[in-house]
Amino acid sequence: MALRYVERFATTRARLVSYLVRKIRERGWQGDAADPAALADKLVGLGYIDDRAFGEARASAMARRGLGKRRVAGVFHQVGIGSEDAEALAPAIEARALDAALTFARKRRIGPFASAAPDRPQREKQIAAMIRGGHDFTLARRIASMAPGEDVDQLE
Repeated sequence: MALRYVERFATTRARLVSYLVRKIRERGWQGDAADPAALADKLVGLGYIDDRAFGEARASAMARRGLGKRRVAGVFHQVGIGSEDAEALAPAIEARALDAALTFARKRRIGPFASAAPDRPQREKQIAAMIRGGHDFTLARRIASMAPGEDVDQLE
């Protein structure tokens, strides 16, 4: 069951363990005590599971969608990527923060990507949307305060 799951889905060690625990419970296992953690460790040792590679791929995909580092950190916690792997991936996530914020702004037509300058309540909503997207407040405010058509190169 574990091999089939790893074959079908990109996963982390923690997600595989929780999946195996749930399946053992659902199927009412009556045999010897099963050890999902040991099985997951074995698959990690064999190279079928790599939490850091999973984190890199997930962080990259989220940055392309325009999501910020706080959202990425939340997903890392949710899928069970350890703090050691998360800290190792942090510089790469930080390096893509501006590009991800600009992608988010482009998709939502915020700041320099807007067709018209928003009024104050609308700008506050745009900043709030960027913060919910995981972006830093100061960066969100800088982008939302830019005039439509303004050059984004000045943010760097």
